Amino acid sequence: MADVVIVGSGPNGLAAGVVLARAGLGVAVYEAAEAIGGGLVSESLFDERITHDLCSAVHPMAAASPFFREFDLAARGVELLRPEISYAHPLDGGRAAVAFHDVERTAERLGPDGRRWRRLMRPLVEHSAGVTELLLSGQRSLPRDPVAAALLARRLPRHATRLAAGAFAGEEAAALLAGVAAHALGRLPSVPAAAVALLLGHLGHAGGWPLPRGGSGRIAAALADDIRAHGGTLHTGHRVTDLREFAGARAVLLDTGVRELLTIAGDRLPAGYARRLARFRYGPGAAKVDFLVSEPIPWADPLVGRAGTVHLGGTRAEIVRQENLAARGVPTEEPFVLLVDPAVTDPGRASPGARPVWAYAHVPNGDDRDPLPLVRAQIERFAPGFGETVLHERAVAAADYASHNPNYVGGDIASGAMTLWQSVARPVPGLDPYRTPLPGVFLCSAATPPGPSVHGMCGLLAARSVLRHRFGVRALPSLAPRP
Repeated sequence: MADVVIVGSGPNGLAAGVVLARAGLGVAVYEAAEAIGGGLVSESLFDERITHDLCSAVHPMAAASPFFREFDLAARGVELLRPEISYAHPLDGGRAAVAFHDVERTAERLGPDGRRWRRLMRPLVEHSAGVTELLLSGQRSLPRDPVAAALLARRLPRHATRLAAGAFAGEEAAALLAGVAAHALGRLPSVPAAAVALLLGHLGHAGGWPLPRGGSGRIAAALADDIRAHGGTLHTGHRVTDLREFAGARAVLLDTGVRELLTIAGDRLPAGYARRLARFRYGPGAAKVDFLVSEPIPWADPLVGRAGTVHLGGTRAEIVRQENLAARGVPTEEPFVLLVDPAVTDPGRASPGARPVWAYAHVPNGDDRDPLPLVRAQIERFAPGFGETVLHERAVAAADYASHNPNYVGGDIASGAMTLWQSVARPVPGLDPYRTPLPGVFLCSAATPPGPSVHGMCGLLAARSVLRHRFGVRALPSLAPRP
């Protein structure tokens, strides 16, 4: 039996495996699916020449997080390609707001709101490392960059409350920021959504919103290769249903959601802890649509076609209404949609007459409707004629998303509602949210701080807890590539 067993091979499970294997421990990773990666899986769906990302596609956190900065994806052959425009937000009438890498260039297109955008984003960009480290920490220690903390403290109240409605005078800037805030997949405005907007929004002007050349699966492969290079093993097609399977391991890390933890641990968990876990709330769902199209999307504003990520939802008021209805469990006909045309940034993802398009719609948790007509309508609203380019299409309702990844309960790709309380007290209140009451059993998924996205920090912080409490090791190993 290995020293450490990791259940689940999502980005956090793999990140934990990298840290622990480099610490000299025997590591074994078990994955229920036939392919490793969890939210980092890429495969061909309609055409063997074309790769689609099944879950995550764009990775600002992989470029910015402390874990991946030290891991150094570029040195391992994973090229993060940065589009000319990080994110775009089309509006009716052929208008659009876009976030260039350069704050000034972005502000110039926002008219009277350009000065406000510049004042909001430029200081965050100048202190990007501190802002990112603070928001991607375990939220259990004092910030190392007090200036970054002060910048966030001054901005959060304005954008986390009803005051957000008056932050900008025009529709373009307001919609541009609201589209980023909607990545929080929950109520708007709110503290978590404002934090997401400030973090992801400024990264569009700092490290950018890159796509890995060849697809998200390249990130998972680099992590897995490093585990193997340090003596670890990975086992796919192995569904774990009982912790007793690994009774001989000194530590077990679960890259699983709260519901899976309850299932795998069973009646071994103390009753009080199990009751607190059972109260864990899930957020709205994501319904996924993949298209194979014959040509680039015919956006009404051609500038949108140069963006890596596109937010479809109309004005700020429309987005706020739709996201709040989804959070309350009310289905609508015009959900907020995130869209990526990967070949805009990575031309190698396209072949003559065929290219992938990736889209998510935010819907109520457990929504069993076919998202295809909803997503198509939102794209057609801002890109008339899109339907004529579609060669093949596939839709996965939010209710069915857990069949791909059990962590996505009801389609909740955030592994738990991003409320203010659950942003910090994930999965339950505690000084060390990665430890469970069971000796040697730890949680390392996005159900722990700092929460969702491909940043590896939940895995890194859980691995640090394992090293300290199970092996008496306080210093983390180097993550830098070795010859």
